[in-house]
Amino acid sequence: MGKTSAANNIITVAAVAVLLLAWGMSAEAQQPAKVWKIGVLVSGTQALNASRDEALRQGLRDLGYHEGKNIVMEYRYAEGKTDRLAQLARELVEQKVDVIVVGGTNVAVTAKQATSTIPIVVAGAGDLVEAGLIKSFMFPGGNVTGVARMSADFFGARLKLIKETLPKATQVTALANPKNPGHGRSIKDAELGARSLGLTFQTVNAQSANEIDGAIANAAKGGANALFLMTDTLFNNQIARIAQAAIKNKLPAVYDRADFVEAGGLMSYGVNLPDLSRRAAEYIDQIFKGAKPGELTLVQPTKFDLAINLKTAGQIGVTIPPEVLNRAVKVIK
Repeated sequence: MGKTSAANNIITVAAVAVLLLAWGMSAEAQQPAKVWKIGVLVSGTQALNASRDEALRQGLRDLGYHEGKNIVMEYRYAEGKTDRLAQLARELVEQKVDVIVVGGTNVAVTAKQATSTIPIVVAGAGDLVEAGLIKSFMFPGGNVTGVARMSADFFGARLKLIKETLPKATQVTALANPKNPGHGRSIKDAELGARSLGLTFQTVNAQSANEIDGAIANAAKGGANALFLMTDTLFNNQIARIAQAAIKNKLPAVYDRADFVEAGGLMSYGVNLPDLSRRAAEYIDQIFKGAKPGELTLVQPTKFDLAINLKTAGQIGVTIPPEVLNRAVKVIK
Protein backbone atom coordinates (compact mmCIF):
# COMPACT_ATOMS: atom_id res chain seq x y z
CA MET A 1 0.00 0.00 0.00
CA GLY A 2 2.86 2.35 0.85
CA LYS A 3 4.42 1.94 -2.59
CA THR A 4 1.07 2.38 -4.28
CA SER A 5 0.34 5.52 -2.27
CA ALA A 6 3.74 6.98 -3.06
CA ALA A 7 3.28 6.24 -6.75
CA ASN A 8 -0.14 7.86 -6.69
CA ASN A 9 1.34 10.94 -5.01
CA ILE A 10 4.02 11.20 -7.69
CA ILE A 11 1.41 10.89 -10.43
CA THR A 12 -0.75 13.52 -8.73
CA VAL A 13 2.16 15.96 -8.38
CA ALA A 14 3.13 15.42 -12.02
CA ALA A 15 -0.43 15.97 -13.16
CA VAL A 16 -0.71 19.18 -11.17
CA ALA A 17 2.61 20.40 -12.59
CA VAL A 18 1.43 19.71 -16.13
CA LEU A 19 -1.85 21.44 -15.41
CA LEU A 20 -0.12 24.51 -13.94
CA LEU A 21 2.21 24.68 -16.92
CA ALA A 22 -0.75 24.51 -19.28
CA TRP A 23 -2.52 27.25 -17.36
CA GLY A 24 0.59 29.40 -17.49
CA MET A 25 0.99 28.92 -21.21
CA SER A 26 -2.69 29.66 -21.73
CA ALA A 27 -2.49 32.83 -19.64
CA GLU A 28 0.60 33.96 -21.52
CA ALA A 29 -1.09 33.32 -24.83
CA GLN A 30 -4.10 35.36 -23.72
CA GLN A 31 -2.02 38.37 -22.67
CA PRO A 32 -2.37 41.14 -25.28
CA ALA A 33 0.72 42.01 -27.32
CA LYS A 34 2.50 45.24 -26.46
CA VAL A 35 1.04 48.22 -28.29
CA TRP A 36 3.69 50.91 -28.78
CA LYS A 37 2.75 54.58 -28.98
CA ILE A 38 4.75 56.65 -31.48
CA GLY A 39 4.61 60.44 -31.39
CA VAL A 40 5.40 62.46 -34.53
CA LEU A 41 6.16 66.18 -34.12
CA VAL A 42 6.05 68.24 -37.34
CA SER A 43 6.67 71.96 -37.86
CA GLY A 44 4.61 72.17 -41.04
CA THR A 45 1.22 70.96 -42.23
CA GLN A 46 -0.14 67.46 -42.62
CA ALA A 47 -0.46 67.99 -46.37
CA LEU A 48 3.17 69.04 -46.82
CA ASN A 49 4.37 66.18 -44.64
CA ALA A 50 2.16 63.50 -46.20
CA SER A 51 4.90 61.73 -48.16
CA ARG A 52 7.16 61.63 -45.11
CA ASP A 53 4.38 60.34 -42.87
CA GLU A 54 3.61 57.54 -45.31
CA ALA A 55 7.30 56.66 -45.67
CA LEU A 56 7.59 56.33 -41.89
CA ARG A 57 4.50 54.10 -41.74
CA GLN A 58 5.81 51.99 -44.62
CA GLY A 59 9.18 51.61 -42.91
CA LEU A 60 7.40 50.48 -39.76
CA ARG A 61 5.21 48.03 -41.70
CA ASP A 62 8.31 46.52 -43.29
CA LEU A 63 9.58 45.83 -39.77
CA GLY A 64 6.33 44.26 -38.59
CA TYR A 65 4.60 47.25 -36.98
CA HIS A 66 1.01 47.93 -38.01
CA GLU A 67 -1.36 50.63 -36.84
CA GLY A 68 -4.26 49.24 -34.86
CA LYS A 69 -2.34 46.07 -34.13
CA ASN A 70 0.91 46.79 -32.29
CA ILE A 71 1.45 50.55 -32.75
CA VAL A 72 -0.56 53.75 -32.32
CA MET A 73 0.55 56.93 -34.09
CA GLU A 74 0.10 60.32 -32.41
CA TYR A 75 0.68 63.20 -34.86
CA ARG A 76 1.15 66.84 -33.93
CA TYR A 77 1.42 69.48 -36.70
CA ALA A 78 2.45 73.06 -35.91
CA GLU A 79 0.98 74.25 -39.24
CA GLY A 80 4.01 76.48 -39.82
CA LYS A 81 3.57 78.22 -36.45
CA THR A 82 6.85 77.39 -34.75
CA ASP A 83 5.71 78.97 -31.47
CA ARG A 84 3.25 76.08 -31.15
CA LEU A 85 5.95 73.40 -31.18
CA ALA A 86 6.67 73.57 -27.44
CA GLN A 87 3.03 72.98 -26.49
CA LEU A 88 2.67 70.17 -29.03
CA ALA A 89 5.81 68.51 -27.71
CA ARG A 90 4.42 68.68 -24.18
CA GLU A 91 1.19 67.09 -25.40
CA LEU A 92 3.12 64.12 -26.75
CA VAL A 93 4.96 63.75 -23.46
CA GLU A 94 1.64 63.86 -21.59
CA GLN A 95 0.34 61.15 -23.93
CA LYS A 96 3.21 59.00 -22.62
CA VAL A 97 4.44 58.06 -26.06
CA ASP A 98 7.25 55.51 -26.25
CA VAL A 99 9.24 57.50 -28.81
CA ILE A 100 9.03 60.90 -30.53
CA VAL A 101 9.97 61.28 -34.22
CA VAL A 102 11.08 64.72 -35.38
CA GLY A 103 12.53 66.36 -38.46
CA GLY A 104 14.75 69.44 -38.37
CA THR A 105 17.05 70.92 -35.76
CA ASN A 106 14.56 73.35 -34.20
CA VAL A 107 11.94 70.65 -33.80
CA ALA A 108 14.52 68.32 -32.27
CA VAL A 109 15.59 71.02 -29.80
CA THR A 110 11.97 71.64 -28.81
CA ALA A 111 11.34 67.93 -28.25
CA LYS A 112 14.51 67.64 -26.18
CA GLN A 113 13.40 70.56 -24.02
CA ALA A 114 10.13 68.74 -23.37
CA THR A 115 11.71 65.43 -22.30
CA SER A 116 15.10 64.02 -21.39
CA THR A 117 13.82 60.46 -20.99
CA ILE A 118 11.55 59.60 -23.92
CA PRO A 119 13.69 58.52 -26.89
CA ILE A 120 13.77 61.09 -29.71
CA VAL A 121 14.43 59.79 -33.22
CA VAL A 122 15.54 62.43 -35.71
CA ALA A 123 14.52 61.95 -39.34
CA GLY A 124 16.98 64.48 -40.71
CA ALA A 125 18.41 67.57 -39.03
CA GLY A 126 21.36 69.91 -39.07
CA ASP A 127 24.37 69.76 -36.77
CA LEU A 128 22.98 68.16 -33.61
CA VAL A 129 26.34 68.46 -31.87
CA GLU A 130 26.38 72.21 -32.47
CA ALA A 131 22.81 72.36 -31.21
CA GLY A 132 23.84 70.61 -27.99
CA LEU A 133 21.54 67.62 -28.51
CA ILE A 134 24.19 64.91 -28.83
CA LYS A 135 27.80 64.43 -27.75
CA SER A 136 28.90 62.98 -31.09
CA PHE A 137 27.43 61.27 -34.12
CA MET A 138 29.18 58.03 -33.17
CA PHE A 139 28.15 58.04 -29.50
CA PRO A 140 25.25 60.50 -29.13
CA GLY A 141 24.53 59.88 -25.44
CA GLY A 142 21.26 61.06 -23.92
CA ASN A 143 17.90 60.36 -25.55
CA VAL A 144 18.45 61.67 -29.11
CA THR A 145 19.54 59.62 -32.13
CA GLY A 146 18.47 59.02 -35.73
CA VAL A 147 19.37 60.01 -39.28
CA ALA A 148 21.47 63.10 -39.87
CA ARG A 149 20.91 65.40 -42.81
CA MET A 150 23.68 67.93 -43.23
CA SER A 151 27.39 67.57 -43.83
CA ALA A 152 30.19 69.60 -45.37
CA ASP A 153 30.08 67.28 -48.39
CA PHE A 154 26.41 68.07 -48.90
CA PHE A 155 27.10 71.81 -48.84
CA GLY A 156 29.99 71.27 -51.22
CA ALA A 157 27.77 69.47 -53.70
CA ARG A 158 25.29 72.35 -53.80
CA LEU A 159 28.06 74.92 -54.16
CA LYS A 160 29.60 72.93 -57.02
CA LEU A 161 26.18 72.92 -58.66
CA ILE A 162 26.17 76.73 -58.50
CA LYS A 163 29.64 76.94 -60.04
CA GLU A 164 28.76 74.39 -62.71
CA THR A 165 25.55 76.21 -63.67
CA LEU A 166 26.95 79.73 -63.28
CA PRO A 167 30.65 79.45 -64.21
CA LYS A 168 31.10 83.24 -64.08
CA ALA A 169 29.73 83.50 -60.55
CA THR A 170 32.10 85.06 -58.01
CA GLN A 171 29.89 85.59 -54.97
CA VAL A 172 27.31 83.41 -53.24
CA THR A 173 25.13 84.63 -50.38
CA ALA A 174 23.46 82.39 -47.83
CA LEU A 175 20.06 83.06 -46.34
CA ALA A 176 20.29 82.03 -42.68
CA ASN A 177 18.28 82.28 -39.48
CA PRO A 178 20.25 83.54 -36.45
CA LYS A 179 17.83 81.69 -34.17
CA ASN A 180 18.72 78.32 -35.66
CA PRO A 181 21.15 76.59 -33.24
CA GLY A 182 22.80 74.63 -36.02
CA HIS A 183 23.53 77.45 -38.44
CA GLY A 184 26.76 78.64 -36.83
CA ARG A 185 28.74 75.52 -37.70
CA SER A 186 26.89 74.97 -40.99
CA ILE A 187 27.69 78.46 -42.26
CA LYS A 188 31.38 77.88 -41.54
CA ASP A 189 31.26 74.62 -43.52
CA ALA A 190 29.49 76.33 -46.43
CA GLU A 191 31.96 79.22 -46.40
CA LEU A 192 34.91 76.83 -46.58
CA GLY A 193 33.27 75.05 -49.50
CA ALA A 194 32.65 78.31 -51.33
CA ARG A 195 36.22 79.50 -50.89
CA SER A 196 37.57 76.21 -52.22
CA LEU A 197 35.65 76.94 -55.43
CA GLY A 198 36.93 80.51 -55.70
CA LEU A 199 33.67 82.05 -54.49
CA THR A 200 33.35 84.79 -51.90
CA PHE A 201 30.72 84.00 -49.29
CA GLN A 202 28.29 86.37 -47.59
CA THR A 203 25.30 85.89 -45.29
CA VAL A 204 21.95 87.66 -44.98
CA ASN A 205 19.66 86.90 -42.04
CA ALA A 206 15.93 86.46 -41.56
CA GLN A 207 14.47 85.33 -38.27
CA SER A 208 10.82 85.97 -39.11
CA ALA A 209 8.68 85.66 -42.22
CA ASN A 210 8.47 89.45 -42.55
CA GLU A 211 12.26 89.71 -42.88
CA ILE A 212 12.62 87.27 -45.76
CA ASP A 213 11.84 89.58 -48.70
CA GLY A 214 14.20 92.26 -47.44
CA ALA A 215 17.01 89.78 -46.77
CA ILE A 216 16.86 88.36 -50.29
CA ALA A 217 16.69 91.85 -51.79
CA ASN A 218 19.78 92.78 -49.77
CA ALA A 219 21.60 89.71 -51.08
CA ALA A 220 20.96 90.86 -54.65
CA LYS A 221 21.95 94.46 -53.89
CA GLY A 222 25.11 93.20 -52.21
CA GLY A 223 26.35 91.65 -55.44
CA ALA A 224 25.35 88.02 -54.97
CA ASN A 225 25.44 85.92 -58.12
CA ALA A 226 23.53 83.11 -56.40
CA LEU A 227 21.49 82.46 -53.26
CA PHE A 228 22.34 79.52 -51.01
CA LEU A 229 19.53 78.56 -48.64
CA MET A 230 20.36 77.22 -45.21
CA THR A 231 17.92 74.59 -43.98
CA ASP A 232 15.54 75.99 -41.39
CA THR A 233 12.02 75.40 -40.07
CA LEU A 234 11.03 79.01 -40.81
CA PHE A 235 12.21 78.77 -44.41
CA ASN A 236 10.52 75.39 -44.93
CA ASN A 237 7.23 77.03 -44.02
CA GLN A 238 7.78 80.02 -46.34
CA ILE A 239 8.66 78.09 -49.49
CA ALA A 240 6.61 80.05 -52.04
CA ARG A 241 7.58 83.39 -50.53
CA ILE A 242 11.30 82.64 -50.75
CA ALA A 243 11.10 81.22 -54.27
CA GLN A 244 9.15 84.21 -55.57
CA ALA A 245 11.43 86.72 -53.82
CA ALA A 246 14.43 85.14 -55.56
CA ILE A 247 12.67 85.39 -58.94
CA LYS A 248 11.70 89.01 -58.28
CA ASN A 249 15.35 89.88 -57.66
CA LYS A 250 16.51 87.70 -60.59
CA LEU A 251 18.72 85.84 -58.16
CA PRO A 252 19.53 82.22 -59.08
CA ALA A 253 18.97 80.10 -55.99
CA VAL A 254 19.89 76.56 -55.04
CA TYR A 255 17.66 75.04 -52.39
CA ASP A 256 17.85 71.93 -50.25
CA ARG A 257 14.49 70.37 -51.13
CA ALA A 258 12.35 69.93 -54.25
CA ASP A 259 9.36 71.68 -52.66
CA PHE A 260 11.06 75.00 -53.44
CA VAL A 261 11.46 74.07 -57.11
CA GLU A 262 7.79 73.12 -57.34
CA ALA A 263 6.98 76.58 -55.94
CA GLY A 264 9.14 78.34 -58.53
CA GLY A 265 12.66 77.92 -57.19
CA LEU A 266 15.42 77.46 -59.76
CA MET A 267 17.20 74.33 -58.53
CA SER A 268 17.40 72.06 -55.53
CA TYR A 269 19.85 69.41 -54.52
CA GLY A 270 18.92 67.70 -51.35
CA VAL A 271 18.22 64.64 -49.34
CA ASN A 272 15.30 62.47 -50.34
CA LEU A 273 13.12 63.39 -47.35
CA PRO A 274 10.77 60.38 -47.40
CA ASP A 275 13.83 58.14 -47.30
CA LEU A 276 14.94 59.83 -44.07
CA SER A 277 11.58 59.03 -42.49
CA ARG A 278 11.69 55.44 -43.72
CA ARG A 279 15.12 54.97 -42.18
CA ALA A 280 13.94 56.50 -38.91
CA ALA A 281 11.71 53.44 -38.54
CA GLU A 282 14.83 51.30 -38.17
CA TYR A 283 15.85 53.29 -35.08
CA ILE A 284 12.37 52.97 -33.62
CA ASP A 285 12.55 49.21 -34.08
CA GLN A 286 15.91 49.00 -32.31
CA ILE A 287 14.64 51.10 -29.41
CA PHE A 288 11.52 48.96 -29.04
CA LYS A 289 13.78 45.92 -28.90
CA GLY A 290 15.70 47.37 -25.98
CA ALA A 291 18.47 49.50 -27.50
CA LYS A 292 19.34 52.78 -25.77
CA PRO A 293 19.13 55.83 -28.07
CA GLY A 294 22.35 57.24 -26.63
CA GLU A 295 24.23 54.19 -27.90
CA LEU A 296 22.79 54.20 -31.44
CA THR A 297 25.17 55.86 -33.90
CA LEU A 298 23.59 58.45 -36.18
CA VAL A 299 23.85 57.63 -39.88
CA GLN A 300 24.18 59.96 -42.85
CA PRO A 301 21.60 60.11 -45.66
CA THR A 302 22.31 58.11 -48.79
CA LYS A 303 19.74 59.32 -51.33
CA PHE A 304 20.02 62.80 -52.87
CA ASP A 305 17.87 64.27 -55.64
CA LEU A 306 18.40 67.10 -58.11
CA ALA A 307 15.37 69.08 -59.29
CA ILE A 308 15.30 71.93 -61.84
CA ASN A 309 12.66 74.45 -62.86
CA LEU A 310 13.30 75.40 -66.51
CA LYS A 311 10.43 77.91 -66.49
CA THR A 312 12.14 79.85 -63.72
CA ALA A 313 15.47 79.56 -65.49
CA GLY A 314 13.93 81.31 -68.48
CA GLN A 315 12.39 84.01 -66.30
CA ILE A 316 15.68 85.01 -64.69
CA GLY A 317 17.87 84.42 -67.76
CA VAL A 318 19.80 81.36 -66.65
CA THR A 319 20.81 78.58 -69.04
CA ILE A 320 21.04 75.15 -67.44
CA PRO A 321 23.98 73.16 -68.89
CA PRO A 322 22.93 69.85 -70.51
CA GLU A 323 25.20 67.84 -68.22
CA VAL A 324 23.39 69.31 -65.20
CA LEU A 325 19.94 68.84 -66.70
CA ASN A 326 20.67 65.19 -67.46
CA ARG A 327 21.31 64.48 -63.77
CA ALA A 328 17.96 65.86 -62.62
CA VAL A 329 15.34 63.44 -61.33
CA LYS A 330 12.65 66.12 -61.63
CA VAL A 331 12.39 68.80 -64.32
CA ILE A 332 9.60 71.38 -64.37
CA LYS A 333 9.04 72.97 -67.79
